Amino acid sequence: MTQKTKKIQKTDSDFIMSPKVDVCFAGLMENPIVRKGFCAAILRVPPETIEKTELLLTHLQRDHADDKLGILDVRVRMLDGVQINMEMQVKKYDFWDERTLFYLCKMFSGQLKSGGSYGNLKKCIHVSILDFIHFPKDKRFYRRIGFCDRKTGKLYSDKLEIQVLELKKLPKEIKTGEDIVNWMRFFDGKSKEEFQQMAKESIYLEEAYDTLQKLSADDIKRLEYEAREKALKDYNTFVVDAAKRAAERAAQRAAKQGEKRGEKRGEKRGEKRGRKIGEENGIKLTKKVFKLQAQGENEQNIASECNITVEKVRQILY
Repeated sequence: MTQKTKKIQKTDSDFIMSPKVDVCFAGLMENPIVRKGFCAAILRVPPETIEKTELLLTHLQRDHADDKLGILDVRVRMLDGVQINMEMQVKKYDFWDERTLFYLCKMFSGQLKSGGSYGNLKKCIHVSILDFIHFPKDKRFYRRIGFCDRKTGKLYSDKLEIQVLELKKLPKEIKTGEDIVNWMRFFDGKSKEEFQQMAKESIYLEEAYDTLQKLSADDIKRLEYEAREKALKDYNTFVVDAAKRAAERAAQRAAKQGEKRGEKRGEKRGEKRGRKIGEENGIKLTKKVFKLQAQGENEQNIASECNITVEKVRQILY
């Protein structure tokens, strides 16, 4: 056996998926034992008190893994009717708060059928597991957000709840005794050694690690995982490259306007100012174009929304 072959075999045996890649997260939650353990942590109840969880269909299934901005979610219904929608997101997403509220309200109102009673509406929880910092002004990595009276802080209703888990804020060493922290550490794991250590914390994390190993060893699942990783990397590359191109073109146009003023000093100042404005506007425009495309808008609608030509849209996208 050659040294190269040995190296490849070692690499394959050490491979372990990252739960932060949403297709892997969705695969973990397909296991009812893992799902039970995580839902118990979300609800802050002992796992043994949860009799059953039901995995529901969501608006975006895993056959869309190559969608650049598609966010795969996991939706669970408890035996008592409580619903939990979980989303794993590794890249910063514009209007995340608005998106969260939209789907939380949609989940809540979707329970009520024609002629049904409002009294039958059950609690709905939206869980955002983020691999970016969403609240930069504090060090809190886990928060529960409810529907409260602004003046007194008294809870108005417990039927709507948002939980935000910011993995980037997890300190290296912390012992709170909360199961949710252990799950956050698991989702943020990066090596087999880390997962093996965390699997000792509970039978549910042990089951999660076993499931993670099976997913990692499945050739089809691995192809799906790698396709998703590639789509996310490609999107980042497209945005950065397109933003640079747009900024350069805008800077060139602004510089030419400065040149027309005639004086050498005016040329330099115009170029400097034009480049700065061009970069800012170019990046902002590019992000907006890609976001609208990811939302399914066609080129004509994107051009109209951004107040640019269809040709300009194509230049940014392609």
